[in-house]
Amino acid sequence: MLNANEGPLDRALRISGGVILLWLGLFSGLIAAPTTLVATGLGVVLFGTGLVGVCPLYNVLGFTTVSR
Repeated sequence: MLNANEGPLDRALRISGGVILLWLGLFSGLIAAPTTLVATGLGVVLFGTGLVGVCPLYNVLGFTTVSR
C-alpha cells in the first residue's frame, strides 16, 4: 500500500482541475479535437490522483505535500 503524498490543498486543486479538464474535453466543444483527448486524459489523471491522494510521480521524486 502506498502512503498518501498529497496534502489537502493539493488534492482539492487536482480534483478541481481534473473536473474542469474533463468538462472541457468531453462537453464544451470549445477546443480542437486532438486537444480534447489530451484534456480528457489529463483530467482523468488529475481527478484520480486527487481522489486517491497518491501521486506516482511524487513517489519517484521523493516529494510530498503532506505536512508531517
